[in-house]
Amino acid sequence: MIESFSLWRRFDYILFAATMVLVVFGILMIASATQDAIDDDIIRRVPDQINFAIIGFIVAIVIASIDYRLLGSLSPWLYAGIVALLAITFAFGVEGAGGAKRWLNIGIRIQPSEIGKIILIITLSQYIAERYLELGRLATVFRTMAHVAIPSALIFAQPDLGTTIVFLVIWAVIIWSAGLRLRHIALFLISLAIILPIIFPLLRPYQRLRVELFISPELDPDAAYNINQARISIGSGGLLGKGYAVGPQNTGRFLRVRHTDFIFSVIAHEFGMVGGLAVLAMFALVLARILKGAREASDPLGSMICYGVAAMIFFQTTVSIGMNLNLMPVTGLTLPFVSSGGTSLLFTMVGIGLVESVIVRRRRIII
Repeated sequence: MIESFSLWRRFDYILFAATMVLVVFGILMIASATQDAIDDDIIRRVPDQINFAIIGFIVAIVIASIDYRLLGSLSPWLYAGIVALLAITFAFGVEGAGGAKRWLNIGIRIQPSEIGKIILIITLSQYIAERYLELGRLATVFRTMAHVAIPSALIFAQPDLGTTIVFLVIWAVIIWSAGLRLRHIALFLISLAIILPIIFPLLRPYQRLRVELFISPELDPDAAYNINQARISIGSGGLLGKGYAVGPQNTGRFLRVRHTDFIFSVIAHEFGMVGGLAVLAMFALVLARILKGAREASDPLGSMICYGVAAMIFFQTTVSIGMNLNLMPVTGLTLPFVSSGGTSLLFTMVGIGLVESVIVRRRRIII
C-alpha cells in the first residue's frame, strides 16, 4: 500500500510551479493584449482566464490524487462520452467564425475538442497497454488508427483542422513510444503522402488560403496582414522589448487576435528576444519534467499518458510560435497555458494532473 503522505512527497513541485509561472504570465499578457477593449467578450477575457486558472489548478491536484489506472479502466465510457459530445457539437454547436461549430453553450461556452485531447490520451494509452504485446501486428496498428479516426473525423467536420492534426500527433507519439515497428512507420508515412493530396481539396476555402498564403503571401495582401504585423511586432521588440503594456504594435491594435493566436508576438514585442527565450525555456522545463515522468513510470500505461501530454503541449507550442514567426501556416492553435481560452487552459491543466498522477505512483512500496 502506498501511503498518502508518501504520494505527495513524490509530487513534482517543479513541474507544477513551472506551469503556474506560465499561467500567471499568460494572464498578465492577456491583460496587456486586451487593455482598453470595448467589446464585452474581450473585456471578460482576463477575469475568465483567472477563474479557469484557479479551477484548473484545483482540478490538477484532484486528478493527481486519483490513480491514473482507475481512469484507464473507465476508457470505454470516456471514449463513448467524448464521441457523443463531439457529435452533439457538430449538430447543435454554437456557430463561430467561418461557420465553424466548435463550441457548446451550457451556461458557459466549452470547446469539446479540447476535452477530447485529454480523453484520447487516456483511452488510446489504455487501448495500447491492453494490446502491448500485439503491436507487431499490422491489424493492431490499424485498430489504434480507427480509435483516433472517429473523434478526429468529427473534429475535422466542425471544421477544425488544427485540432485534428493535434489528435494525429498524439496518436503518432503514443504508438511510437509503445514500440511501433519501423516497417509500420514507413507504411504510415507512405499512406500520409497519399492521403494529403486527397484531403487538401476537402478543406474549407479559408483553410486552403492559409496554406497558400504561407507559400505565397502575395496572393492576398489583406489576408496576410496579420502575419506581417506579427513579424513586425517580433522584430521591433529587439533584445529587451518595448516594455509591458506599452508596445505600440499592441496598444495601437495593429496586431489582431493578439490575446489568442498571436500572443507570442505580444510577448516578443514587449519583452524582446530575452522574454521570448525565457518563455521557451519555461516550456522546455515543463516538457523535461513530463518526459522524466514518462521514463520513470511504473507501467506502460503511465508512460504513454506522459508521452501523450508532452506531445500535445510540444506540438501546440511549436505550431503557435511557428505561425507567429511565419515558419508555419496559421492554424488557430493556442499557446498552451498562455493564450486566452478557458477550456484549453482547464484541460491542459488536467493533462498536468494526469502526469502528476503517474509521477507520484512511479514506485511501488509494499508494506
